[in-house]
Amino acid sequence: MAQALVIGSAGQLGIELVLALQAKLGTNEVHISDIRVPENETVLQSRFFHLDATDESSVFKLLEEGNYDEVYHLAAMLSATGEKRPLSAWELNMQSLLNVLEAAKEGYVKRVFWPSSIAVFGPKTPRKNVAQDAALDPTTVYGVSKLAGEYWCRYYHDKYGVDVRSIRYPGLIGHRSLPGGGTTDYAVDIYHAAVKNEVFHCFLEAGTTLPMMYMDDAVRGTLELMAAPKSAIRVRTSYNLAAMSFTPQAVAESIRAVVPNFQIEYAPDHRQAIASSWPESINDQQARDDWGWNPEIGLTELTQIMLDGISAKAHEVTG
Repeated sequence: MAQALVIGSAGQLGIELVLALQAKLGTNEVHISDIRVPENETVLQSRFFHLDATDESSVFKLLEEGNYDEVYHLAAMLSATGEKRPLSAWELNMQSLLNVLEAAKEGYVKRVFWPSSIAVFGPKTPRKNVAQDAALDPTTVYGVSKLAGEYWCRYYHDKYGVDVRSIRYPGLIGHRSLPGGGTTDYAVDIYHAAVKNEVFHCFLEAGTTLPMMYMDDAVRGTLELMAAPKSAIRVRTSYNLAAMSFTPQAVAESIRAVVPNFQIEYAPDHRQAIASSWPESINDQQARDDWGWNPEIGLTELTQIMLDGISAKAHEVTG
């Protein structure tokens, strides 16, 4: 059987993580699952299992039969979508995690990765340089579910010895797949608009500063965390992780350095309140100390990577 299973492989992070695991372990050593089939052809070279992660018996059956070294459990409903369907978001985000943790408790998997988010922070959290042990004060059902999930992860580690590891991701930006309903999605969509020479209508205010990260940095950090010796993992809720912080206005200016006629208009909607409750910058010293985390990509490099990647994909489609 394969070494790793990715649950939620059709999502933005799932696709990127599967590609990285395939490169690291080999296509046959990675299995993938989701409630929908991923659209990426390379991802689908790994064996696919249709899975409703909220169905306990299905999760148990897949993990028991697979006996995986690692399970990356990514299935979730994100912040903006979750506010429209709060009970559904809670059911998906919470029950699916508990199913995986229960299976791990029974010994069906050696290590579990589960993503948390900066959504666990809120109005009572400091706005800048948020420490690892800062107050958690979520204002969305997504953030509430991530907060609960962090404590469930620690509980299963402390009570049952489950080796579950987690990262509080900032906004993730990549060009290989589209985002799935998060408050930071503008930072992906804006590059697509630039490549299409369209005016970008931003749902956040020009000066809204949020922590962000290039997808390759996030995936690399995830794999480094999972490869670290168990003794190095001193945080069993979820690690702060940071790379850069910027505003929509700063992204637009970085795009204009490459696409001088790029235009942006601001029309804040309900997502502005969510973004305003999140911090502007994150202190990730604990991750740096414990397992050597270090980001590589800043805004200038990010903009060039995103524009090049989206342009290349558009050329493939039209060419």
